[in-house]
Formats: sequence, structure tokens, C-alpha cells
Amino acid sequence: MTDASRPTVAAAPQPAARALARGVTATWWYTAGSVMIFQAVTLFFWLLSALADGDALQVAIYLAAAAVSLASSVPLLARYGRRRRIDDADEEERFSATVFWSLLASAVAAVAIGVIAGSVLSAAALMALAVMLLRWRGGVRIRLIAGVVVVLMAVWVLESALTEASLGGEVVFVYNLFSVLLPPTAVVCLWWWDIVLALDEARAAEGRLAAAQERLRLAGDLHDLQGHHLQVIALQLELAERMLPRDPDAAAEQVRLARASVDEARSGTRALAARFRGVPLPDELANAADLLRAAGLSVELDIDSRADAAPADILGPVVRESTTNILKHGGGAWARFRLALDERADGRVWRLGVSNDLSATAAPPPAATAGSGLPGIAERVGSVGGAAQWDAAPERFTLEVTVPAASVGGLS
Repeated sequence: MTDASRPTVAAAPQPAARALARGVTATWWYTAGSVMIFQAVTLFFWLLSALADGDALQVAIYLAAAAVSLASSVPLLARYGRRRRIDDADEEERFSATVFWSLLASAVAAVAIGVIAGSVLSAAALMALAVMLLRWRGGVRIRLIAGVVVVLMAVWVLESALTEASLGGEVVFVYNLFSVLLPPTAVVCLWWWDIVLALDEARAAEGRLAAAQERLRLAGDLHDLQGHHLQVIALQLELAERMLPRDPDAAAEQVRLARASVDEARSGTRALAARFRGVPLPDELANAADLLRAAGLSVELDIDSRADAAPADILGPVVRESTTNILKHGGGAWARFRLALDERADGRVWRLGVSNDLSATAAPPPAATAGSGLPGIAERVGSVGGAAQWDAAPERFTLEVTVPAASVGGLS
């Protein structure tokens, strides 16, 4: 268990990030599976037509062509899932060798299926599906699918007018309807996948931006502090160098002042570090919430309006330790922080409550792990007359810390 005084940023949100990555991967499998299932159902409908009109050899050829049609969609879907955004490389790779052979196999299979099923519409729909599985820019994709639907509808009307199906009209209507809906259904599924990826990338970018902003803020404060002192020290030493030949005592005084400036710079640096460690408790809670949200959790904050007076030196490490525990051991979907100033018979107390859900595959709760930070929390708050309690239920972990307000210089 990470010590409570160490920054939680170092404890990467591994379980939550892995859970979120698994969720994104599962979404892709649902998306690709939906496209493949809809294609298989459409092929099954036209198989019924082949069974009604053809002999055993034609049915065998149809089944082989259907298998090729399904198999040719797999590399196209796999390539779509690997590429997360449209860039210039897509223009060069859209017709790579894999894409070319997949499109060719799909076209050959579509022609065979159309001939055996006696339907130009089925062949056109399968060819259009293969084209729509390529990654197109948003505007291009919309124009393409609109044109595809118009063409398929026209083929449907012409085919219905020029041919007489051996099956009933209502049955053929269902077959044709599924054929027309096949390409736009695939487009909708892939559009949903693009939205999921965009949200996932936005979440990751938000986390990186928050970390970058914090680094820039620290760098700016450090530059302002050290830049001033270094400039003063340089001037004092330069003055001492000039005065040394004619006034050694005055030069020594400038060296002494330069050493004092060095000590002042050190003190300022320590004060800056202490200021970053001594973040007000509301900011600690807000930072914890941002970190957990960046890891994909839903976070609820309930903070008392007087929280600026809460003992950040006591409760701040509790917040950091709790955040670390949630990221390392929780693996759930939500977390809740509550800070309140309660009235009791023996005086006012600050009450900090932290709770989170636990996934079924989560690591053992930190309370049950030897060397965890929870006993350290209890010892820390106990030194000022407070108390810490925790409950590690199978699906939920709860921590509650109370600290007397008067004993730590808070509200009394």
C-alpha cells in the first residue's frame, strides 16, 4: 500500500484504466458482432430463396459464397477497429493489399450469391456493405450511404417490376428489406463505435491536460521564485568580485549577502513545496475527483461550505490514501466523498466519509491487506483525538474519519 504522504499521481489508475479499456474493447466486439450477425441473417434469408429454387450443388455453392462473404468482412472490420481517427495515412492505406483482396473476395461472393438467389439486390447490398466497412471521412460517408440507399431502393423497385419470385411476395419483401438495410445498419454501428472512441480519447486528453496544467503551474512558480533569487545572487557576487581588489571587507559583506540570498532561495523552495503539499482540503477533494473521473469513475462530492477551515494536514493524506486505494483496489464504477462539520455533545467534529463500489474481480480490500495505509490513517487522526472506521463489504468499501475541530485549529 502506498504511504499516505506520497502523491497519488504516481499510483496510476491501473485497475480502473484496465476496466475502462476492457469496456471499450467489449464495445468494439459488440459493434463488429452486430454487423456480422445482421449480414449472416440477411444471407440466411437468401439461402431460403436458394433452397426453394436451386438444387444441392447450387445450395453448396451458395453456402461457400456466403462463408467467403462473411470472412471477407472480418479483415475490413478488424482494420476499422484498429484505426482510431481519420488522417492522411488513411488516404494511402484505404486500398492496401488486404483491403483489395477483401473487396475482391466480397464482390465475387456477392455475384455468386446474387446469381444463385436470383436477386441483383442481394449482390448489390453485399458489395455496398464491403465498401461501407472502409473508414471514410464523416461527410464522405454520409454522401456514400445516401447514394447507396437510393441505388438499392431503385434496384429493388426495378427487380420487383421485372421478375417474378417463386416465393410469396411478403417473404421476398422481407428479404429485400434486410438487403436494403444491411449497409446503413453497418454505418450506424460504426458511427456508434466512432463516438465511443472519441469519448475515450477525450477522457484521456482531459487527464493529460490536467497533469500538464499542474506541471506548468509548478514550473511557473518555481521560475518566479528561483529566477529572482538567482539574479540577486549573480549581482551580489559580481559586485563582490569588483570590490575585492580595493575593499576586501565590503567584498566579503557582498559574499555574505549572497550566501543569505542562497539560504532565502532554499527557504522559498521549501515553502513552495510545503504550499503544494498543504493544498486546502476542498482542492484536495476536487483533485481526487478529477483523477478518479479521468480513470473512468463516476464521482460524487458533498463538501461543507466551511471546508476551507478543515484540517488539510490531517485529512488531506486521508483523501490521497483513499484515492490510491480506490484506484488500486476498487475496480468499480463510482466513488463518493462527503465532508461535513457535525455538532456533537462534546463539540464540533469534522467528518470525512469515503465510499466506493468494488468489482467482482477487485483485489482484497486494503483493510485486509497487511501493511496497508488504513492503520496509518487511524494512527494519524488518533494523535489529535480523532477516529477512523472502515467497512469492507463484498461489494462496497466505506471509510469514515472524524477529527475534533477545536483540537486542530479548525472551527470551534
